[in-house]
Amino acid sequence: MTEDGWNTERLHDHFAQSLRIGEMLYDSKTEHQRLKVFQNGTFGRVLTLDDVVQTTEGDNFIYHEMLTHVPILAHGAAKRVLIIGGGDGGIAREVLKHATVDHVTMVEIDAGVVDFSKEYLPMLSQGAFDDPRLNLVIDDGAAFMKETDAKFDVIIVDSTDPIGPGEVLFTDTFYGHAARALTSEGIIVTQNGVPFMQGAELTNTMRAFQALFADATCYLATIPTYVGGPMALGWGSHSESARTVDLATLEARFAAAGIAPDYYTPAVHKAAFALPGYVKKLIP
Repeated sequence: MTEDGWNTERLHDHFAQSLRIGEMLYDSKTEHQRLKVFQNGTFGRVLTLDDVVQTTEGDNFIYHEMLTHVPILAHGAAKRVLIIGGGDGGIAREVLKHATVDHVTMVEIDAGVVDFSKEYLPMLSQGAFDDPRLNLVIDDGAAFMKETDAKFDVIIVDSTDPIGPGEVLFTDTFYGHAARALTSEGIIVTQNGVPFMQGAELTNTMRAFQALFADATCYLATIPTYVGGPMALGWGSHSESARTVDLATLEARFAAAGIAPDYYTPAVHKAAFALPGYVKKLIP
């Protein structure tokens, strides 16, 4: 809700966060959700869907880098990447920094998110929508996953929280179709909320992953506007070795990639899989 110049997110039952609106730049209701972009003194431009913060100009790099470079560099030879969601273009931006990736399919349910992100949040996509390697598909991600016969080395699920249009992307059926669409060494990573605040979300995903993948766990990243502690990023792989790639190998792949992230490093990559006790308890 918006009141007295503040945007208040009430995603959780007993906790809210507010960001001051310096200037409202966009406010419109699409077929699926209400989109807002406003300026904030700390985080720059802020995108909300139904008043829930999705991404910001200031801290988006953490989320986008960790959801992208961890699976791609762990895999080591990813050529084909599928992005489910990600209409702001941030994930595509990071994936396409890898010259070794030949083809990216991005499936976004809401064309409105893409259109206004190009106009109001161009710093997130940084031209990614114009890259010839990107195939943008406007479709329901769950329907696409069910119907596709393509195979992908990495699948990145950049979803909203499991409410509204994003809810179907957290089901066992969706994950089952995703497992089928992965190559034999493939990796899927998912947005799984803040475990301290949304523990059931992680537990449910991990239960599904354990039935589908040789390796199933999560890793963590601390993103200021996703409040309540570190965020969990789900990890499922048909390979039992991808997660345990040694630091020297990651460093060599990182150097070869020639990228210069602001959060991700090979050491952070390895450390992100070290889970606090309360998070471990949420994994069945």
